[in-house]
Amino acid sequence: MFENSSEELASHKLLILYILDKINMDLTNSQITQVVLETEMMNYFSLQQFLSQLMESKFLTTYKESDREYYSLTQKGLEILEYFLSRIPEDLTKKIDEYVALNKQSLLSDTEVKSSFIQQNNNEFIVNLRVIENQSNLIDLNLNVSSEKQAQQICNNWKNNASYMYAEIIDLLIKENH
Repeated sequence: MFENSSEELASHKLLILYILDKINMDLTNSQITQVVLETEMMNYFSLQQFLSQLMESKFLTTYKESDREYYSLTQKGLEILEYFLSRIPEDLTKKIDEYVALNKQSLLSDTEVKSSFIQQNNNEFIVNLRVIENQSNLIDLNLNVSSEKQAQQICNNWKNNASYMYAEIIDLLIKENH
């Protein structure tokens, strides 16, 4: 299943841009690979080559977050996709649309950061902080605090800094104290 015509090559590159646009979130290489392979759009090696070429053309960019690299559609990539969208065969866009409708939640829930709190009594709140990856808890931490303001602040800080805080907690827990 190796592509040969230049129109087919362009169509497959546009398809990758379409996936990122349609799913409306940045994806890791493994998430993009999952979508492409499960929809049988192209083979793994072609996908990796196209991702590299799309990066070189500045249609995609990458960034790291929580030790994971994410692909993001650039403005230039979005403009190219909008301009050449009609070159992607309609049956392929429908296949992607159906896949996204059925699987977006599982892609979204790959890694989730959650925080919440409940009031126990007048001066006691229990804050729950969690990081979930692939539906398994990486951390589930409960804290007792004395005010709603503290509880809210902890939840906000966790949502904004969970990857850093998680790494710090692990470092503190495995650190050898002499």
